[in-house]
Amino acid sequence: MTSSEARYFADRACYRRVEIVENVELARDTYRVRLACPLIARDIVPGQFLMIRLPDTDDPLLGRPLALYDTASVGSDPRSLDCVDVVYLTVGKMTNRLARMTTGQPLEVWGPLGNGFGVQACEHLVMVAGGIGQTPFLALARERLGLRSYGEPPRDVPLPRKVTLCYGVRNRAYLAGVADFEALGVEVHISTDDGSAGQRGLVTRTLETVLGSSAEAHLVCCGPEPMMAAVAKIAQDRGISCEASLETPMACGIGICFSCVARVRDRQDGWDYRRTCVEGPVFDAHEIVW
Repeated sequence: MTSSEARYFADRACYRRVEIVENVELARDTYRVRLACPLIARDIVPGQFLMIRLPDTDDPLLGRPLALYDTASVGSDPRSLDCVDVVYLTVGKMTNRLARMTTGQPLEVWGPLGNGFGVQACEHLVMVAGGIGQTPFLALARERLGLRSYGEPPRDVPLPRKVTLCYGVRNRAYLAGVADFEALGVEVHISTDDGSAGQRGLVTRTLETVLGSSAEAHLVCCGPEPMMAAVAKIAQDRGISCEASLETPMACGIGICFSCVARVRDRQDGWDYRRTCVEGPVFDAHEIVW
């Protein structure tokens, strides 16, 4: 497939200066910003991301990659999806400045970018998130529960019997968007490092409990790399398929700078570098050299 044919390559993305519709706090240091951009809202699919940049400044100069949280409508017709939601953690200059921005202020956005999650059939979709890693999963859950279609033309996805989120954070103050998942009918299992909510300990322990003796699940994971490597190992030991959405830092988001490469196994039993922004951010977790 050439770049002119691949819907997720940068030459199919659009660049827009858009307005903030709302920018609200979800949890400690965690915010959801809603952007008015019908073109991106129409085309984007779960697992893809946007590059977002503060306008009229060169400090910071570069944009930041933020995963699709969901699409939304601000009009009277809920079928007319004209906004894109992303969730971010305030960790640096750009995101701290973004957190102070309000309705009507502009941002520079380009996307949709990346390949998105696959559409393979499964009985039980288990989403495993650590830290801010829950952000790509709300749209995925909504799609797999048959509640909304994504992409133009809409993706044809098989519906699993059950959708579960295993979500781990440092403490309860950082739990963001749990009610959004529960409102969809997702079974949510929480783990915290300090035991202040849900099960005390690592999210991988929660995952082991959720999986039990089942071999009918498909896993998707996003979060710190050690957590994703552990999830991939659990899936491999059980013979379960697993996708990983990498959180690799990016500079351009369109495959030019090669700053976001990941080591991925090839067909010759070796490995090569793959650009997370173009060939990813979603990879077969069993092919990643962790």
